[in-house]
Amino acid sequence: MLPSYTHTAKRWVLAPVCLLLAQLPAAQAGSVNINTADATTIAQELKGIGLKRAQAIVDYRAKHGAFKSADELSLIKGIGTKVIQKNRADIRVSGSAAAVVAPAARSAVVAPATAPVKR
Repeated sequence: MLPSYTHTAKRWVLAPVCLLLAQLPAAQAGSVNINTADATTIAQELKGIGLKRAQAIVDYRAKHGAFKSADELSLIKGIGTKVIQKNRADIRVSGSAAAVVAPAARSAVVAPATAPVKR
C-alpha cells in the first residue's frame, strides 16, 4: 500500500494541470469561410455537417459561385435551417462575421434611388 502523502503529492501536481486544461477551449467548432474552405475543413469545423454535405457545399460553390450569406446553405440538399442556426456564429462568407446576415435584416436595407434629382 502506498503512503498517504503520495496521493496528496499527486493532487498538488495534477491540480494546476487540470486548471490549465479546463481553461483551454473545448473541442468546439471553429470559424470557417464557406467560400474558401475545402470539404474536410468544413466537415471538421461545422456541427451537423459531415464530409458528404461538406463536399456538396464545395460543389455548389464551384457551380454557382460564392455564397453571399449563411442562409444560402439551405439551398443544398440535407442542410436545413436548424443546422445553419447551430453554426451561424462560425460560418463566414468573407473576412468578417458581419457578412453573415439573416434575410430579414438584408431586406431592411433600401437601395438608393436611381432617378436623377431635379434642380
